[in-house]
Amino acid sequence: IAILFYTSLRDITQKGYEKKRTKLLAPYIIQTPGKDPSAPQKRKSDAQRSRRTHRSGGTRDDRYRSDIHTEAVQAALAKHKEEKMALPMPTKRRSTYVQSPIETRTPPDSSSGSEDETSARRQSSLVAAPPVVSPNLQSPDSWINRSVQGSSTSSSASSTLSHGEGKPHGSLTWSSENSGPPPDVTAVAPPTRGPRVDLPSNAVVRGMSRGQSRSSMIETADGVPVSSRVSTKIQQLLNTLKRPKRPPLSEFFTDDSEEIVEVPQPDPNTPKPEGRQIIPVKGEPLGVVSNWPPALQAALARWGATQGKSPALTALDITGKPLYTLTYGKLWSRSVKLAYTLLNKLGAKNEQVLKPGDRVALVYPNSDPGMFWVAFYGCLLAEVIPVPIEVPLSRKDAGSSQVGFLLGSCGVGLALTSEICLKGLPKTPTGEILQFKGWPRLKWVVTDSKYLTKPSKDWQPHIPTANTDPAYIEVTLFMYVLGTLKTTHPLYLNKEGTVMGVAVSKVAMLTHCQALTQACNYCEGETIVNVLDFKKDMGLWHGAVMNRIHTISVPYAVMKACPLSWVQRVHIHKARAALVKCRDLHWAMMAHRDQRDTSLASLRMLIVADGANPWSVSSCDAFLNVFQSHGLKPEVICPCATSPEAMTVAIRRPGVPGAPLPARAILSMGGLSHGVIRVNTEDKNSALTVQDVGHVMPGALMCIVKPDGPPQLCKTDEIGEIVINSRAGGTMYYGLPGVTKNTFEVIPVNASGAPIGEIPFVRSGLLGFVGPGSLIFVVGKNEGLLMVSGRRHNADDLVATALAVEPVKTVYRGRIAVFSVTVFYDERIVIVAEQRPDASEEDSFQWMSRVLQAIDSIHQVGLYCLALVPANTLPKTPLGGIHISDTKQFFLEGNLHPCNILMCPHTCVTNLPKPRQKQPVGVGPASIMVGNLVAGKRIAQASGRDLGMIEDQDLVRKHQYLTEALQWRAQTDPDHVLYVLLNAKGVAVCTATCVQLHKRAEKIAAALTEKGSINTGENVVLLYPPGIDLIASFYGCLYAGCVPVTVRPPHPQNLAATLPTVRMIIDVSKAACILTTQNLTRILRSKEAAATVNIKTWPTIIDTDDLPRRRPPQIYKPPTAEMIAYLDFSVSTTGMLTGVKISHAAVSALCRSIKLQCELYSSRQIAICLDPYCGLGFVLWCLASVYSGHQSILIPPFELESCLSLWLSTLSQYRIRDTFCSYSVMELCTKGLGSQTELLKARGVNLSCVRSCVVIAEERPRLALTHSFSKLFKDLGLSPRAVSTAFGSRVNLAICLQGTTGPDPSTVYVDMKSLRHDRVRLVERGAPQSLPLMESGKILPGVRVIIVNPETRGPLGDSHLGEIWVNSPHSASGYYTIYGEESLQADHFNTKLSFGDPQTLWARTGYLGFVKRTELLDASGDRHDALFVVGSLDETLELRGLRYHPIDIETSVSRAHRSIAESAVFTWTNLLVVVSELCGSEQDALDLVPLITNVVLEEHHLIVGVVVIVDPGVIPINSRGEKQRMHLRDSFLADQLDPIYVAYNM
Repeated sequence: IAILFYTSLRDITQKGYEKKRTKLLAPYIIQTPGKDPSAPQKRKSDAQRSRRTHRSGGTRDDRYRSDIHTEAVQAALAKHKEEKMALPMPTKRRSTYVQSPIETRTPPDSSSGSEDETSARRQSSLVAAPPVVSPNLQSPDSWINRSVQGSSTSSSASSTLSHGEGKPHGSLTWSSENSGPPPDVTAVAPPTRGPRVDLPSNAVVRGMSRGQSRSSMIETADGVPVSSRVSTKIQQLLNTLKRPKRPPLSEFFTDDSEEIVEVPQPDPNTPKPEGRQIIPVKGEPLGVVSNWPPALQAALARWGATQGKSPALTALDITGKPLYTLTYGKLWSRSVKLAYTLLNKLGAKNEQVLKPGDRVALVYPNSDPGMFWVAFYGCLLAEVIPVPIEVPLSRKDAGSSQVGFLLGSCGVGLALTSEICLKGLPKTPTGEILQFKGWPRLKWVVTDSKYLTKPSKDWQPHIPTANTDPAYIEVTLFMYVLGTLKTTHPLYLNKEGTVMGVAVSKVAMLTHCQALTQACNYCEGETIVNVLDFKKDMGLWHGAVMNRIHTISVPYAVMKACPLSWVQRVHIHKARAALVKCRDLHWAMMAHRDQRDTSLASLRMLIVADGANPWSVSSCDAFLNVFQSHGLKPEVICPCATSPEAMTVAIRRPGVPGAPLPARAILSMGGLSHGVIRVNTEDKNSALTVQDVGHVMPGALMCIVKPDGPPQLCKTDEIGEIVINSRAGGTMYYGLPGVTKNTFEVIPVNASGAPIGEIPFVRSGLLGFVGPGSLIFVVGKNEGLLMVSGRRHNADDLVATALAVEPVKTVYRGRIAVFSVTVFYDERIVIVAEQRPDASEEDSFQWMSRVLQAIDSIHQVGLYCLALVPANTLPKTPLGGIHISDTKQFFLEGNLHPCNILMCPHTCVTNLPKPRQKQPVGVGPASIMVGNLVAGKRIAQASGRDLGMIEDQDLVRKHQYLTEALQWRAQTDPDHVLYVLLNAKGVAVCTATCVQLHKRAEKIAAALTEKGSINTGENVVLLYPPGIDLIASFYGCLYAGCVPVTVRPPHPQNLAATLPTVRMIIDVSKAACILTTQNLTRILRSKEAAATVNIKTWPTIIDTDDLPRRRPPQIYKPPTAEMIAYLDFSVSTTGMLTGVKISHAAVSALCRSIKLQCELYSSRQIAICLDPYCGLGFVLWCLASVYSGHQSILIPPFELESCLSLWLSTLSQYRIRDTFCSYSVMELCTKGLGSQTELLKARGVNLSCVRSCVVIAEERPRLALTHSFSKLFKDLGLSPRAVSTAFGSRVNLAICLQGTTGPDPSTVYVDMKSLRHDRVRLVERGAPQSLPLMESGKILPGVRVIIVNPETRGPLGDSHLGEIWVNSPHSASGYYTIYGEESLQADHFNTKLSFGDPQTLWARTGYLGFVKRTELLDASGDRHDALFVVGSLDETLELRGLRYHPIDIETSVSRAHRSIAESAVFTWTNLLVVVSELCGSEQDALDLVPLITNVVLEEHHLIVGVVVIVDPGVIPINSRGEKQRMHLRDSFLADQLDPIYVAYNM
């Protein structure tokens, strides 16, 4: 049922927003019936209360907060409300998320009420809908065709939001001038009239002629009342998809058979940079101060000796109170002790474990800065290289293996830690420290004072003048955008998210401290409050000992408990500087009401470490707003930009009181997405306001270069990557010279590609530009850059927009991750958010659909996937943020376990090739044939050997028909055993000699004549389990001159599903009588049967278990050649029941053909494990033994369920040379016995006797299955050449069958792209997009096949794809139909070629295939012609003008995730529906949706419309193991599948 989304009042977290919002949204607010009208007011007060508690569960991530931005988003959404689009909500089974502990990552089920309640509620919302439709919507078409929310990546200006001052001007205006009419996604969707869609429910079942295409099936919707819930949702989906995508058709990629996608033509309106080439920007010279130390360690030595009592570091406890203060004297003495211990006391006597230059890991918690400082400076004094890393918490930490990679690449073997930290590390049961995933073996050393040795009086640490040796290693996430490395290092393209170590040399460390001292104007003895991580980056650099500064370290844990603690520390210590992030500014603002009397007047610098984040400007403004009254001066706010590679890039110098504040840049988001700077003038909603990060550092040189490709200098109005040349930067990625060159040794080039100089620059990973007055502006980071269709979007911007969509009810603590994945030649944007435990399904889905709309409106980019996961389940970084690269990895591996997901491939995949237009065939069949002859290609035809006269001519002459053959055998060889039936234990429960079978048949014939009073030629249904009774009854019918029809008996445990088919065949065949067993007679007349079918109208039922003992009268009615011997009924995979007539002459010809091909005679034994009800299975089970005289060992397939090894052990026990089975039997053995081959071997199972094992089927050979069967049982002696397949169809039951002689079946590889175009292009094994095809066995004696173009009916050349036509004496005589569809009869059974050989009558198999002449020789010494079957014409899906075989898509889908057991695809109103059986846990269900969508898009260039996840065993399969896709489709549309999850891809 359509869920129409209307805006109701939301939790608004902005002050003074109420008036504006009410005005904006007034026209759209509705009162839900039955709800208390006061509810909205109550909710508002809740919102205010939640604002007072500083960390409520739903707090958004306030780094991204901006009132103007929220306003812009609300305005955009309000605009969407007018468009009123109904998105279909996914269907989720209630049991999918059972309440369970949070560790298992399954959230509680959040949908309220039972299914009926919700549907009732939905009904009521629909009933309430009419009054809302505003008067200006005349007809639904006016809103369907408007360019809403269908998004993409055209050039229209992309936007984000303004942080400027000023008032926003109303809501967004939407341009809807789309070139050209909207593309019709739904060729056959009925016209819609009104927001609810009901398709006609009186659709009827009709047979489909082969000429019709699949897409016309909506008119004959296979008997399903289409107004069911599922199809209504599909109709909603279609309505949504009808709206045009952004690029008009002219911009779509054209389809070229060689290259799938082409780059679209650039849009002439794209803004281009127009400025001159940028000139490198120089920082002021680095001044030389006389008393600056020669190395950083020297500074520590100096302060330790001369100012020993001076405080160096104060650490806080968890309540924010000072815990201890470390003085410079203590810091120096402890560092010296540690240096001495490291160099001299770690090994046994005189053994030196560490040498200067070795790398050592520093593992200290964030709450213990003192221990870390001692360790860090101790390492510097010992001249070993410290590598500070986070404390590992568990074996499965996010990014743990990446840290292991770093430690390995740095060659770390020793880790320093504190005693408390060591105790807290995870241990094995024996008490050893756990071996963390991917980590090298480490030796742990505790550095607490009591374990250190005091050096002897004469020992002094060696402090050389700073040189270029590494001093320490800064840890960084290496996340270069794919484009950056494309040209130089394809090796690292997939290394996204690798942890690297940036080596900082001793001289760089010293120079950097000097540059910071000069830029920040640090004085000796100042106090600084540091809220950042003291182990790395700015927290480490600014806290250095250079200037005898007193650092007060405020750890993350204290901030969580008391957000104001840093402000209080500034107040208490009269600190001159503070180091914070935007997050800390927000936390302080939210809690500032608790503290009236704090003063920030002492601050001369408030350094904002993430001032380079474009959203920091609103944080700084808001903080100043609140704290100006507490003495905070506007000029002290100093945003800065840093990166691990370039260290500090730029910092705003503290301003002069009263001087004007720096100006801001208000940029157009459209320009930014194209990488150019345009001042935004027209629309405040699509602007981004950025603040400068000051000037470049002293002594540095800076350029802006293009972020991808060669480092070409940008123009002045172009955004690029900031590169720095300075002595104060990183020198390399430690141990990784290849990547180092590309980052640390960049030489910028000018427009002509010539280098601008000799000096190397370092890439900072920051994107920005140089503004007026050489101020640096940063607009994003390389790692957050999403390149979609040539336009750049910043992940942070998208997070901000998503958070502005009232997340308080849905998103848990504002935790949102944005990243891109590459699917089908472009990057696609994925947003993953944590969902609050109390959020309802409807809220979540509504939030997701609104995020889509907001991002579409503001950024003009389509989202590919939006997923919500349970709270606290995304991988975390050490400080609690989201670990993006691990999240992306989980997404791609299917380990994310979302609880809600929305895929929008229709919206954002705009680079699909144009649908193929079928060209009218201008060339006639004659010309094609002549063309083939001229080109030297032969006509594609092949034939089996001659049926000629064979040795037992007497038998052929005298006993032309099967009945006569049986009588003859009963006389000449009465005691020869023809049949042996085995049970599950492998015991022969029943045998039949020639004479027993003959006598039993006579009895049954007598019963038919007496009890059933059957006339010659009447039809009799045989209803038996697989066995010898079935065979006897068959011959009894032939003796009595009537026509047997074999029918699979109903399943006693599942009558409702199986009995209707039995009833249908009995009705369609107009059977005069039913022959069956006592047991089945009871079932047919039971109460349970009466519940399903009308049991009063069964024809006469004869129970053959109860026949009279007396000798029956001789009844024998001899047949004629044309007389019908039996009817063969079968349900095709397209769900159509067809019966064909098989004449006596055809039966004899078929049996002769099989006898010749398989060399069958009376001394031979074959084993059959097949269902004996139709096709070749029935022929082998019932007919072949009587004709050829060989012994058949019968194994009913259902017995394998209780004893899997029955078939294989029978083959071994009886030393069988030839066996026949079905795919389902082979699959059972492969899946069930694959791991038990050793056990079978021990039991003495030996398959070396098997010469041929033939799979009987009417489909393309399942190569993967036959291969794995051969491989698995090779150990039991099975020859790899033994397994082969057969091929038959409705018009001819046996066309191919691998015999005993002749070449092995050959395999070819064809290109899948050309197959879709109805062409065959042979490729090498392993070629991309190649499909292996195996020959379907040898063509039987007396059979001729030819490959024909189904449209022109002309013959085709060798290796061309066409319909397989067959001519043979054993073709069926026609369909058994009540109405006598003569047109189909003539067309399928007696049809002629339009050219070439117009005399021969052919039967059309309805299968596509091709014939290829191979190099192999057949028995007669000629080159062998192989027939390859590609698939059934009726089953193919026509999508985008191309022909797809379902099995190919299903194979891809099954590979997508380990939990997919089986899958099936079908189309519904031109939408591709994929149904997958989930064999894992139900929490994997939603992981499958994106993976299935990805794989089908990548490999088949199709967008999946609906993904249905169901339980194992739901996909119906017929007796031959073929999927019944049409039955599945009918069940889906009738809502009978009970799916775990249904996702409607937008």
